[in-house]
Amino acid sequence: MTTALYMHDDCLNHITPPGHPEQVARLKSITAALAGFDRLDRREAPLGTDAHILRCHPRRYLEAIENHGPGQLDADTHMSAGSMQAARRAVGGAVDAVDAVLTGQVKNAFVATRPPGHHAETARPMGFCLFGNVSIAAKHALEFHELHRVAVVDFDVHHGNGTQDLLWDEARAFLATSQQMPLWPGTGDPSERGAHDNILNVPLDPGTDGAIMRAEYEEKVFPRLDAFKPELILISAGFDAHADDPLANLNWVEEDFVWLTEKLCAMADLHCGGRVVSVLEGGYDLNALGRSVAAHVQALTEA
Repeated sequence: MTTALYMHDDCLNHITPPGHPEQVARLKSITAALAGFDRLDRREAPLGTDAHILRCHPRRYLEAIENHGPGQLDADTHMSAGSMQAARRAVGGAVDAVDAVLTGQVKNAFVATRPPGHHAETARPMGFCLFGNVSIAAKHALEFHELHRVAVVDFDVHHGNGTQDLLWDEARAFLATSQQMPLWPGTGDPSERGAHDNILNVPLDPGTDGAIMRAEYEEKVFPRLDAFKPELILISAGFDAHADDPLANLNWVEEDFVWLTEKLCAMADLHCGGRVVSVLEGGYDLNALGRSVAAHVQALTEA
């Protein structure tokens, strides 16, 4: 079996203001970095439907985003004429990747779309994000495919406050998220545990390197993940914990993303037939992003 790669040119039409870190060039960097990979099942991300989005967001919110038009949603989050179509591709790619993995078409998948999603709360866009792509994928796996246990692991340098908000009351989902603290958005304290003790937050001090990260995951994340026995693992794959990233202060390198990917794939092999869907979140140094994504996808293909 192989690894599916989901992309779509519509995601290049989500245009942010000049100088904005979440820019079209991010996907171009990823495309170039993955150009030589011949072991990928390359697929176009389909459009996410209203029904997909409504698994996590209320209709009034969906309509507000759809009707907003080009302009600023908050200090960091913008829409252009192509943003809604791109956002639907991001949702649709994550959902279709879940379908492909759970029906045995591929072993795992990486969804390289934008805008990202893990900061979008139930009825609030923020942090470059419009819809909770990974949370929607998790709900789809639980409700459409009738899984009983879905795990989400978020290693973006910023706390996935949106995913936490969307899965807070979902006893069938376990969310583990590591993030630099202190850092925007300011959430992610270990005391934030979810309505069913289903959320694990692992704050990391500025300057945390790969060795410290590995120890934290070995001590805190992997035992909880192993005890949960997921039937599917979803990854919010943010690469802004890289030492070269301009928006934060962690000191990971490509080998750390490889280690973490291999560990998560091994956990998936143990509990759920290797079923992993990884969805792009952050990463804003273009060269580091390309190298890190290539290392992550290489590890997925070798799993």
